[in-house]
Amino acid sequence: MWARILTLVIKEFLALLKDKRSRIVIIVPPLAQLIVFGYAATFDLNRAPFAVYDEDGGAAARALVARFQGSSHFQRVATLRRESQVRPLLDDRNALLVIHIPRHFEADLLAGRGAPVQVLLDGRNSNTAMLALNYSREIVEQFNQHWSAEHGLPPPPARLEMRAWFNPNLESRWFIISGIVGLLTLVVTMLVTSLSVAREREQGTFDQLLVTPLRPVEILIGKALPGLVIGTLEASIIIVLAVVWFGVPLRGDLVTLYTGLVLFLLSGIGVGLMISSLAVTLQQGLLGAFLFMVPAIILSGFATPIANMPALVQDITYINPARYFMTVLRGVFLEGTSFQVLIPQFWPMLVIGLVALTLAGWLFRHRMY
Repeated sequence: MWARILTLVIKEFLALLKDKRSRIVIIVPPLAQLIVFGYAATFDLNRAPFAVYDEDGGAAARALVARFQGSSHFQRVATLRRESQVRPLLDDRNALLVIHIPRHFEADLLAGRGAPVQVLLDGRNSNTAMLALNYSREIVEQFNQHWSAEHGLPPPPARLEMRAWFNPNLESRWFIISGIVGLLTLVVTMLVTSLSVAREREQGTFDQLLVTPLRPVEILIGKALPGLVIGTLEASIIIVLAVVWFGVPLRGDLVTLYTGLVLFLLSGIGVGLMISSLAVTLQQGLLGAFLFMVPAIILSGFATPIANMPALVQDITYINPARYFMTVLRGVFLEGTSFQVLIPQFWPMLVIGLVALTLAGWLFRHRMY
């Protein structure tokens, strides 16, 4: 039995490696996407353009503006002289925010009165606007503390001190790249397995499988093993690049990480073989793979927290293996989560994989005969 399966596995690898398009699809896109996502996909705000409308012109106003200019989050692009210049600057997106310091700003500070500072934001991108607003609040709070200490005034009654666990510098790249490992592994595995049987049918070699001594379950295993091997190798390359090239910490142990990886590949291969059993042409197999991958990625918690989704959508995510693997990846990479803690994430992927492979075998058997 295993000799026949090994022969089929070798045949599958030869079919993939001899085809130039297959080699390119397996190797080039995942690595290219890792580089692009690693550098381009970020939630951080760096060198956001801002303008200053300073009606006071005093030393205190200049000190506050200097704090904005000295921050790596902002870059000064304009100095405004009239209020009428604010609207065109924001409308044309030449600045993300405008700092408006009113008259008598310094006099109000010296008199111990509240001195308002207005921040005008371009709110078309709400996420970016909120980041800019939070950074602005932090800068103003630091200015207040420094001003109070310098002039012998009592400090604010309460002060918030933040300390981030697992990601002390709050680098969104760590969060994104650790999730990309799962996304790219899913893409490669789905493409390899969902096109496997469809390619046989389109090339006219499927009938040759039917006259071989191979039983349907042996053909199923032979089709699944290449996806498991390729997915593991691809994920290993991405993990090495994430750690070595992008500097993402890997705080957990590899046994825990690869246990989650194998179970995730098992579930992805099962779904891919189901799609491949139903597809007649490569185009149908490719379309079926993308119809599964897009919702799976959106509902995985990669970018949008599952807790923020509607209750019905949250229930749907329980049948999505990517949901559990995202938790495993970020737990092992950023938190160093132990094997025992992640068992509640392991067994759902195992169940999904076994159910998907069973359905794929049933479909495969009925499609053969």
